[in-house]
Amino acid sequence: MMKPAHTLTARLALATLAMAASTTAALAADGMPQLDFGNPMMLAQVVWLLIIFGVFYYVLSGIVLPKAASVLEERRSRIEGDLEAARAAKAEADAAMAAHQAATARARAESQAAITAAMEAAQAEAAARTAALNERLAQQISSAEARIATARDAAMGALREVATDTANALVHRLTGISNEAAVAAAVQRELAAQGKA
Repeated sequence: MMKPAHTLTARLALATLAMAASTTAALAADGMPQLDFGNPMMLAQVVWLLIIFGVFYYVLSGIVLPKAASVLEERRSRIEGDLEAARAAKAEADAAMAAHQAATARARAESQAAITAAMEAAQAEAAARTAALNERLAQQISSAEARIATARDAAMGALREVATDTANALVHRLTGISNEAAVAAAVQRELAAQGKA
């Protein structure tokens, strides 16, 4: 059994549906009400449409779009700054690598010149002191090679440290992630691949 409030609500809903059906039937008979230009409400609707469109256009062109454009411009300038910093860091790393290669070549040339001078001096005195001179030359050569190896190892250690720090700074600046172990491993692999490890 239905309660009186539910009964009243059901009757009102049925009456509303009947009225909507009769209105729809009347409009269908007359044509589309949106295209009824003889309706005096049509001019008011067009005026309100223009007012709302104007307000919407003003809000978009005066407030929303300039803010979006400034955000995009700021992002573009920040990205360009980051790229310029990365280029500068790469140029610095290239300069450090060139300096290392020049120092290595200079050390090789100096050691080669020292070895050549020692060999010429040994040949001039070979008749008298061949055995002693050969022993002394062997000691000088091993000492020079040890110095070269030490200098090379020190230079490679410095290069590895500079390359690791530079790569870590680039990765941190570009991505915001700092993983020193992974960067150090990548630098070690690259140096090993080039035969400089």
